[in-house]
Amino acid sequence: MIGFYNYSVILTYLGLASAIFGMSQAITGNINVALLCLIISGTCDMFDGKVARAMKNRTEDEKVFGIQIDSLCDLVCFGVLPGIIAYMTCPYNALGVVSATLFVLGAVIRLGYFNVMEQARQKETTECRKYYQGLPVTTISMILPSVYIIRHFIGIDIVPSTVYSIVLLIVAFLFVYDFKVKKPGNIGCLVMTVYGIFILAGVILLK
Repeated sequence: MIGFYNYSVILTYLGLASAIFGMSQAITGNINVALLCLIISGTCDMFDGKVARAMKNRTEDEKVFGIQIDSLCDLVCFGVLPGIIAYMTCPYNALGVVSATLFVLGAVIRLGYFNVMEQARQKETTECRKYYQGLPVTTISMILPSVYIIRHFIGIDIVPSTVYSIVLLIVAFLFVYDFKVKKPGNIGCLVMTVYGIFILAGVILLK
């Protein structure tokens, strides 16, 4: 069998499986379940890099494979899934189609660029990355569920369903805009984890 099979990619594949299930739920109208799957995928992505780096004696091919497979799965989890969720909130709406298309395109460009730059960086240093260029695609796993919760409390008459499409357009621009985002340290990861728990609880309670 082709490919590399070890525990360093387990979380990445679990996140992908969650995203695929989330797509099936979004298509059938279960938006809240799809958002839960998006959050789960984001949680898996938060820790898969740490698991991979903890694995000793990885070959160069295994490291490159890890970079590629992570980005390919990220495209599905944080590109295609959010696009489908946003589109299904306003199906057959031109804005929904355009925003979903541009969002996935922005994710593709950002992930492709990241792969090129990360491979070059790893040839020069073994240090962990301190900054990201552009907004990481994984941030959508917190942004979209947050919008879902805010919409519930504000009310659909005040904030129409097309807000998802508008948010996707803004985030897509931030994916490819050249600015630095500091990579969160242990405290930052803890804060995001706590916030993620609140979002998760909010989405579940608003079923």
